[in-house]
Amino acid sequence: MKKFMAVLAMVAVVAFAAPALAATNPFMDVPQGHWAYDAVGLLASRGIVSGYPDGAFKGAQPATRYEMASVVARALVAVDAEKASKQDLELLKKLVMEFKDELDALGVKVDKIDKRVAVLEDRLGGWKLSGQFWFDANFAGGDQDFSSYTSNGLDTDFEKDRFRLTLTKQISETTSFYAQFRAGSEASGGKSGYGDVDGFNIRQVYVDTVLPYGVGYRVGRFFLDFEGDHGLYVDNDAIFGDYRVDGFQFTKSWGTFSAKAVVGRNTFSGAYKGPGYVIDKDGAIDLSTGNLGDTSYMHYALDLTWQPNEKFFIGANGVWVKEDGDIAELEDTDFNTYSIYASYNFTPAIALQGTYYFQDLDEGIAAGYEDSPKAWRATLDVRQEALKFTGLRFEYQQQDNTFNGVRDPYSFGVDSANAASISQNMPWNDGTSKLFFIYADQKWNDKWSSYLRYQQADFDTEGLDDAKGYGVGVTYQYTPAVAFRLAYDQVDYGDGIAQEYNGKDHVFQFRTAINF
Repeated sequence: MKKFMAVLAMVAVVAFAAPALAATNPFMDVPQGHWAYDAVGLLASRGIVSGYPDGAFKGAQPATRYEMASVVARALVAVDAEKASKQDLELLKKLVMEFKDELDALGVKVDKIDKRVAVLEDRLGGWKLSGQFWFDANFAGGDQDFSSYTSNGLDTDFEKDRFRLTLTKQISETTSFYAQFRAGSEASGGKSGYGDVDGFNIRQVYVDTVLPYGVGYRVGRFFLDFEGDHGLYVDNDAIFGDYRVDGFQFTKSWGTFSAKAVVGRNTFSGAYKGPGYVIDKDGAIDLSTGNLGDTSYMHYALDLTWQPNEKFFIGANGVWVKEDGDIAELEDTDFNTYSIYASYNFTPAIALQGTYYFQDLDEGIAAGYEDSPKAWRATLDVRQEALKFTGLRFEYQQQDNTFNGVRDPYSFGVDSANAASISQNMPWNDGTSKLFFIYADQKWNDKWSSYLRYQQADFDTEGLDDAKGYGVGVTYQYTPAVAFRLAYDQVDYGDGIAQEYNGKDHVFQFRTAINF
């Protein structure tokens, strides 16, 4: 009996990682003072062990190896991956191997059990490494002397467009670590984001844990992207946000309500388009590039969401950006951004979404133009499950030309470090740009997929022509890890007398993508 009870206690520890928790023992012949009383009661409550028809457990009766194998198999199904330690899983694995023959005889596939244990071990084991690598062959051309699709405007360009390594570790039940390192033209040749430091390309690095009262806590470098959090855009086409901050994030839910707060501070270099300033090391101001320069900003953000059911949610947020550097010329460059948003799913495959923004810009950013710009977008998203042959996404957007947000929407750069966009000529004035975007994606089978895209922009400015563009691409999934894509994209900037980009620009691109 001692040996049998010891095994049961061991199984209880593994299955529930809580041997000290008492459970009502249903067996009349297991005395309450017995050393295995709690373990037997706990196992019985989870259906891992059962007694005889007369209500007795008969712990003194020898157990066959088949009976023990049955207990082990049931324990594996009931194991709590959130609480079991690596040592517990090792113990369960030893039990599986000990009763391998009996489990086979009972029709329990040991290889499946091994896989189940392996999954649990993987989660609680050491570090996990994954990654992504894109290599692009670009063949560009057009009416300009340089191409917006390639590095340095070259007509032919082979580039390591993206190389990302992701490192994760589940430290404990409530604490995890995440880091993503990046290289390739995405890191060096392409535009950077908040938080980047030249030569040290850590895209994200943070720790998630849980504080008292169920408050989620994140510390490190991460994305501030409320639109993305709620699935309000595809690719990189946010109106505002989708940039990195270094700081702290707090999350909390109360039933159908949820809140997220962010406090961060960043030193960055030319990262955010706007009229702004670029300051060189001698303090000289360059107004031509339309980028904020080498300085520091504090970021305070709050997002509140109400989701009463699976079909509908609505929310509001605010982001307060305050200059926090030592450059006197940038003291008047604070700005606040506020948003309300909503989404309604008519069916699981059809959704209507809307986002409305308004801002308050300091004069250093407004530069004499509208200092209370607005932007809004309406989206109808129809997935392929609804239409069967294709998915469709329609977006209409209006954006005041002084709105200090993402100023290259719908660019081919969502798939590349080099962004060619219909918004390349977007001015900084008191007009309002109107943008329209259609995206159709098709998944033909497990191997083949394709997309079509069309976009146009009206800048509401004399001397600037409307711009339009379209693209098409086909992807072949060669293996689960390797894919090949052939794509064509074109932008027609028009021929306005007051614009920097004129005529047409296009690219043929062949991409090899590896995920590991």
